[in-house]
Amino acid sequence: MSAFRPPAVPLVTVDPYFSVWSAADRLTDDFTRHWTGQRHAMTGLIRIDGTVWRFAGLVEPDAARYYTEPPAMKQKELRVTPLSSVYAFEAAGVALTVRFTTPLLPDDLPVLSRPASYVAFEARSVDGRPHDVRLYFDVTGEWCVDRPHQKVVWERTDSGGLALLRMSHEEQAYLNRSGDDLRIDWGHFYLAARRSGRLAGTAVGLSGMRKSFVREGTALSGEPPAMPRAVADGWPAMAAEFDFGAVGAEPVRELAVLAYDDVYAVEYFGDKLQAYWKKSGQTAEEMIAAAFSEYDALMKRCEAFDRELLAAGTRAGGSRYADLLALAYRQAIAAHKLVTGPDGELLFLSKECYSNGCMATVDVSYPSVPLFLLYNPALVKAMVRPVFRYAESGAWPFEFAPHDIGQYPLGNGQVYSGNAREGQMPVEECGNMLIMTAAVCLAEGAADFAAAHLELLRRWADYLREHGLDPENQLCTDDFAGHLARNANLSVKAVMGVASFALLREMAGDAAEAERYRQAAREMAAVWRALADDGDHTKLAFGQDGTWSLKYNLVWDRLFGTGLFDDATLRRETAWYLSRRNRYGTPLDNRASYTKADWLVWAASLSEDAACFEQLIEPLWQMLNDTPDRVPFSDWTDTVTARQVGFQHRSVVGGIFIRLLQERGIRKTAHK
Repeated sequence: MSAFRPPAVPLVTVDPYFSVWSAADRLTDDFTRHWTGQRHAMTGLIRIDGTVWRFAGLVEPDAARYYTEPPAMKQKELRVTPLSSVYAFEAAGVALTVRFTTPLLPDDLPVLSRPASYVAFEARSVDGRPHDVRLYFDVTGEWCVDRPHQKVVWERTDSGGLALLRMSHEEQAYLNRSGDDLRIDWGHFYLAARRSGRLAGTAVGLSGMRKSFVREGTALSGEPPAMPRAVADGWPAMAAEFDFGAVGAEPVRELAVLAYDDVYAVEYFGDKLQAYWKKSGQTAEEMIAAAFSEYDALMKRCEAFDRELLAAGTRAGGSRYADLLALAYRQAIAAHKLVTGPDGELLFLSKECYSNGCMATVDVSYPSVPLFLLYNPALVKAMVRPVFRYAESGAWPFEFAPHDIGQYPLGNGQVYSGNAREGQMPVEECGNMLIMTAAVCLAEGAADFAAAHLELLRRWADYLREHGLDPENQLCTDDFAGHLARNANLSVKAVMGVASFALLREMAGDAAEAERYRQAAREMAAVWRALADDGDHTKLAFGQDGTWSLKYNLVWDRLFGTGLFDDATLRRETAWYLSRRNRYGTPLDNRASYTKADWLVWAASLSEDAACFEQLIEPLWQMLNDTPDRVPFSDWTDTVTARQVGFQHRSVVGGIFIRLLQERGIRKTAHK
């Protein structure tokens, strides 16, 4: 087994609706689950010389009426890389490797957007003797409904050299509602395999298929049930069966593809939009065929990407930092949907998972951008573009930046706080938008993107000059902590927002305006140092002696090279964070024992000392390894107990890449 035990393992990770994980130490210990925790089952069985073993999932609850549950293969290893999760099993002289890969390559948006995920099987003999091997793999109708009482229909089609099974909710009501703890119940779910000599076929009807495979060695006997059929009524499923034949020391390989065509992906200010992969008119069948034909080439690219990222992460922050990056990568992307806008523009829309389900949330995009600045800044522009459109449309009533554009998947205007002024985050969101815009322009080496929104950006910068240095009682991105007046970390964000506008004007060639805003930022920073000083650290809030907090927003001063806050202040801060460290991390501030994973890595990145950075982030690795809460990477956890406080599957874990971004430098960092 791997030395690192993820709380949940990413298996099929494409977007907020098509994201399934294993929340157990072994793939056979539990049903696989949607990131929300609801069961989205897959089951894998292997028949070795007539004896059946189980390598994935569990059988349905009433299986005992039909057959004895096959014993689990011994899981020898689990390895999680940025793009793959690889399980190694062994039983009866046969080694089985099962590799789950979603090729989320950041420099290839058609592939990144493609809703197709690979499950690759490899069997070989390890005892020097040949073995007769057959393999069975199924997925249930749970994957295409919100609740198991809903009914599904299905069909099989053959396309070229592929066998395709398709299952769908009987009622196709696209984009019928929004919310957080919801699963998709429109569109079409696919299981596909090559019609090779070793593929025996595919069928529908769960109990009968598994019973037949266990008893007779094939899943194809019996008739499929009548449809439509409620998912909870016998758990209708799609299955593939592979005949590996006599397996010796030379590996035998087979491949399945799981795919989901949502038909319509999101609603965007009244327009129903399709996913980016459809922009050239590609059908689902063509998309799946492309996934098969490009598999070998894509796997080489994925393996190269994994090697490079993990090596860079180890150099930047040690092997445990690399483990964090590997677990965070697919989650950060799969909490988004890539679509083409009404005018052909690229939109990368986040879902605020297990928070409130908001869409394109500004203070969720802000922590996530380090990953995307590193690998494709166009995706950062695609995150903030919807917010600019909304703020410039006349529908947004305030002089500061909005929090969101709706609740996923319906982006028709902000839902947070019901648009009441007292529930807004004015300093937070203005600072976030200015910093993200400056960051993406620096990464691309041009300010053209900002020029189209110059007046709005100037308005937000002026708002921060007037209201940001000593903030009134208001929320910040850590809204779970409640309102706070004179928030010192929020004040840093205001300073960096003003400095960001200065950088944008400098890049645009307006030296005079750039100097005015740069000087304003300098003056704000000087006042901040006096107000925040509390001896060997800085305060949580101005006027509150004996308090403290993680000043994670300071990291942009290092990244931008603006030099507004002196090195001595940053050294004192990181030394203080080390002194306040608990077993599972340094708390967010003195008010509670919880922390935020993204902010903790940002705070650790204030240190230029590698040992200090590793000491601050090691407890985060330990929390993930030890937590009893088996959910996708939670960014809000307790530093004493390792328990999840809230949140899971959020895009903010992209912020963990900030140390890697810092090492490479932000200016023109994108891979071309």
